[in-house]
Amino acid sequence: MPPGPQVIDGGVNEPAPVPPPSPIHGSYHWSFERLVSIGLIPLTIAPFAAGSISPAIDASLVFLLIIHSHMGFQSCITDYFSVRKHPGLRKFFDWTLNIATLLVMWGFYEFETNDVGLTQMIKRVWHAGHNDATVGKADLSGLGHDGKLKHLTN
Repeated sequence: MPPGPQVIDGGVNEPAPVPPPSPIHGSYHWSFERLVSIGLIPLTIAPFAAGSISPAIDASLVFLLIIHSHMGFQSCITDYFSVRKHPGLRKFFDWTLNIATLLVMWGFYEFETNDVGLTQMIKRVWHAGHNDATVGKADLSGLGHDGKLKHLTN
């Protein structure tokens, strides 16, 4: 994207505006992001290491993954679309992210309540084909004694 308009508000000797302190920004926000990231570590390992699946642990893992992803995308939007330079795009992307996050939450809720859940799905995908007797075996029924296909004629 081309750079936005270059506008200077105020004069050289005027101080830069300082935003009012808010508990959802700054160090509180940074600390919350780190707590979510650290909380994902045991929630990611526990269901696979312990061998038992708890719906509460699965729901916690899904919730923290969604929150972690939302905050990551929100940081990207904040970094690349400033309110001062691109107010319309910023509002559009903020609303798009919020709607997408709600849709993902609804989708995971449906998946967790009406299907096997995230950790069980990962286990099934990870072990797909391990119990299949035909994996890695070729179908030799169409080959003749010389290894050529029977149904082909010269």
